[in-house]
Amino acid sequence: MTEHEPVTGDHVVTVDDAGHRTGTFARSAVHTTETPLHLAFSCYLLDDADRVLMTRRALVKRTWPGVWTNSFCGHPRWTETTAESIDRHASHELGVAVRDVQVALPDFRYRAVDASGVVENEVCPVYVARVVGDVAANPDEVAEHHWVDARDLAAATAATPWAFSPWMIWQLDALRAAVADAPLTAPAPGARTLARVLGL
Repeated sequence: MTEHEPVTGDHVVTVDDAGHRTGTFARSAVHTTETPLHLAFSCYLLDDADRVLMTRRALVKRTWPGVWTNSFCGHPRWTETTAESIDRHASHELGVAVRDVQVALPDFRYRAVDASGVVENEVCPVYVARVVGDVAANPDEVAEHHWVDARDLAAATAATPWAFSPWMIWQLDALRAAVADAPLTAPAPGARTLARVLGL
């Protein structure tokens, strides 16, 4: 790990419990049984019919290979904004651009352990965006993808939550809670958009 140094290789940004950046770690080596807390994001892509893009993680993925999840996730690099990282990952993983990016869950954070014992440990704000272009998935990242409507997604996650990534299930729960708490609290604009589309 390097502390507060510019880096050029593929890496993640480590953070402390307060979310302050502490250094970097090579992405190829960060996910172990003792994964340090690091920055990430999740993004849900919508098409013009308000369908949601679901992706199945490639079988070569180190964590949760072959599991269905939200449209895409990623790790901002030290010199990137989250918006720049979203653009980079959308292009790399799905071959698309994005527009109308909104934050849905700015404070989402989770820790999960997969069947092999490898840990995900992320400060992971959640975004929603509109897709630009046709999906051309990178097979190193995505094994399959489908555009689904809200009713199908709600039925699938309710019937078989174990078939989806744990972070996606927790994100949907957090979206339900954010919308249920309104107007006592003010959900982020993206939370309203995503909850409406998903029928939460």
